Amino acid sequence: MKHLEVDSPLGPLTLVGTDDAVTGLYFPNHWTRPDRTTFGERDDTAFPAAVRQLKEYFAGQRTTFDVPTQAEGPATDRAVWAEIAKIPYGATATYGDLAQAVGGLPHEVGAAVGRNPLSILVACHRVVGKNGKLTGYAGGLKRKEFLLELERPPASERGQLW
Repeated sequence: MKHLEVDSPLGPLTLVGTDDAVTGLYFPNHWTRPDRTTFGERDDTAFPAAVRQLKEYFAGQRTTFDVPTQAEGPATDRAVWAEIAKIPYGATATYGDLAQAVGGLPHEVGAAVGRNPLSILVACHRVVGKNGKLTGYAGGLKRKEFLLELERPPASERGQLW
């Protein structure tokens, strides 16, 4: 295992992984971040494609990620994360939508969303509560709001809202 920190508009992001895949992307004060001692050695040259793609994303130049990832967790969590990965850039889905897709209950899905180790890369910020309400986010609601706003198209591209 190895890790590095990359600057972002949301504060330093910690990327963790192996030579083959990114296994974690964590915010400062991330709710479910594993103990840092599990991250391995710091390697500031690690994950160059992920670093480049994150910079492009924050600059508004990227809408999808294609870096190898590997998320560890129970099968039910992985099923939820696979559904999250299907939510397109600029769109949202509710916990209820995901629960229906995986055959679980919304609160169970919410717990699995919170355990997503690949924030941003597997865009759990796109999961919202009923009626679009912003609810819990492992990186904090201000970060969730920032990411959703980043993905919002300019007003000129949204057309009439009424």
